[in-house]
Amino acid sequence: MTDDRVSMLIATGLPYGSFSTVTKDDVERVEILLGPNGTLYGPNAHNGLVSTITKNPRTSEGTTIAFGAGSQNVITGRLRHAQVLSDKFAYKIHLESTQGTEFEYVDSVYVGTKAYGEKNLDRDFNALKYGASLYFRPNTSSEITAYYGHSNNTNLAVTNAGRNQIKDWTLDIAQLKYVSKNFFANAYYTWSKTDDTYAINQRTQNYVSFIENGFSEEESWSRALYEQWVPAYGVAIPRGALFKDASERFNAEAQYNNNWGDFYLTTGVQYQLDMADSKGTYLLDREGSIDIAQKGVYGQFEYKLDSGWKFLAGVRLDNHDLYGTNFLPKAAITKTIDAGTFRLTYGRGMAVPSILNLKGNLFGGLVLGNGEGFTLTDGTKIDKLEVETINSFEFGFNGKLSDKFFIDASAYYNMSENFISPLRNIVDVANGNYVTHMGEQPIDEVSAGASASPFLLTYSNFGNVDTYGVDLGLNYYFTDAIRTSLNYSYFGRSLDKDDLGNDGNLDGVVLESELPINTPENKLSLGLHYGGKKLYGALFGRWVQDYDFFSGINVASKTQDLDGDGVNEIVENARVGRTWNYGPLGGFTVDANLGYNLNDNVSVGVNVSNIFDASIREFVASPEIGRLISFELKYNFNAFKKK
Repeated sequence: MTDDRVSMLIATGLPYGSFSTVTKDDVERVEILLGPNGTLYGPNAHNGLVSTITKNPRTSEGTTIAFGAGSQNVITGRLRHAQVLSDKFAYKIHLESTQGTEFEYVDSVYVGTKAYGEKNLDRDFNALKYGASLYFRPNTSSEITAYYGHSNNTNLAVTNAGRNQIKDWTLDIAQLKYVSKNFFANAYYTWSKTDDTYAINQRTQNYVSFIENGFSEEESWSRALYEQWVPAYGVAIPRGALFKDASERFNAEAQYNNNWGDFYLTTGVQYQLDMADSKGTYLLDREGSIDIAQKGVYGQFEYKLDSGWKFLAGVRLDNHDLYGTNFLPKAAITKTIDAGTFRLTYGRGMAVPSILNLKGNLFGGLVLGNGEGFTLTDGTKIDKLEVETINSFEFGFNGKLSDKFFIDASAYYNMSENFISPLRNIVDVANGNYVTHMGEQPIDEVSAGASASPFLLTYSNFGNVDTYGVDLGLNYYFTDAIRTSLNYSYFGRSLDKDDLGNDGNLDGVVLESELPINTPENKLSLGLHYGGKKLYGALFGRWVQDYDFFSGINVASKTQDLDGDGVNEIVENARVGRTWNYGPLGGFTVDANLGYNLNDNVSVGVNVSNIFDASIREFVASPEIGRLISFELKYNFNAFKKK
């Protein structure tokens, strides 16, 4: 969420990331709520919520100008200006432009048994974002805010089917919000646009199919956006690499809150309409946009006692066009003592499959969404995707062990049903088992060529999976200016091997390897922080235990035998399927930053990531991220400050 707006892309359901229209100088704080928070925030807040809140111009008046430069040819410039015009009106504007070059890395693209490098790779990236807000106070206890924001992005993006070349992908947001003591109303419209983004892996394969069969360079590269040449038949088949997007979303919410003594009430309604439109390029939307609405009503009750006890109960009813009505309860008990607060919480969350999960159609049927289910040649049925649900229990404490020693610790246990899988192949070429139908429709009518494809990647639900973990955060203040921090997390899971819903490869036997968790068991970080009047900085070390990652064609794993047949299907530093396996992700890095306030208006800073240039790979289909150095000069000026 950003300023009460859902900040996830419309069709894919992925976080905005660089698509965000907000600049960092305008961020006041970021709140992180762990566990299911769907009761108040709706579907897909099932594992936690990250809420970014920007500054109000009435408390942040002035002008900020920043310039930065660093490794990989990075140059950035930012501007923020906020001004109070009167008791009624205030406004702010923000602007940011960043450009640079990605690390040198060319992923492998396999055509048959031969490996090729990604063709015509553009490693230059740039991002432009700007926005403006107008604040109006009808009276001293209410405020109306109008916001517009825009971003334009060109970069490389990793997906579970290879890398994408993002080209001028824009995002626009218009919002109108009303806030008062007891009422909150919010409405906003989001629209997304790109015409030239494409899948590098698929376009390279298509290009090779043309160039190696006598076509010119120009024609091969041009036709590779839409087609793949099949020399055995002397024809081109539709296997497009181009992604277009003209998706839109409308959100609205109204909320009432009040208290009567120790009793507090929050209740509201929400509405969301997704209108996904890929112009037939990556969704099953040849007949027009895919429109899906969600409606929710919720209530949360709190009872606070002077003795330090607080009781909370909440419930939400959420209705989805495809999945009907879902019930999401929430409960918590907290006890505050002099040293801090103990908490015991329960929440139920749900993850509704994204439109891409349900209606995806990429690369001529190589990747298909699973909104209807599939039938294979041997009669095997792949059920359509259902809503993923999670029931989470947590016990924690937030407080202090002494006047200088602070702690935030929690332990949790989650019970998941219908866990939505990463992309996986459901075709068994060796046994001649292909997909014949999607739902009741023959597969060739859905996507030409899908029935004969050696791969058909889709999503499915697993059965019952339990996950559990511990999070620990410690801060010790040597002085007001010097502190040290330690953060540790452990994550584990328990797979029900008697539940055939967890049989990922449909062979009747459930193996641990069939449900990839794609996260490390242990993570640890240690920091030393200094914040003086002039000088400030931090030294920060982070260790991520090596872990295996499987998603779609992506593999980053140690050598292993997946099915127990004595043969290693996964080999480190070797080809696995359609990708090259460089081994597990994770490792240890040390970062540092140092800044100095030259005066009340001007500051300079330097940031170094991966100081020791350690060889660490944090993402699949990406290079090892080496040392990065960046410098920044910032100027803050408030001409409106009263003297």
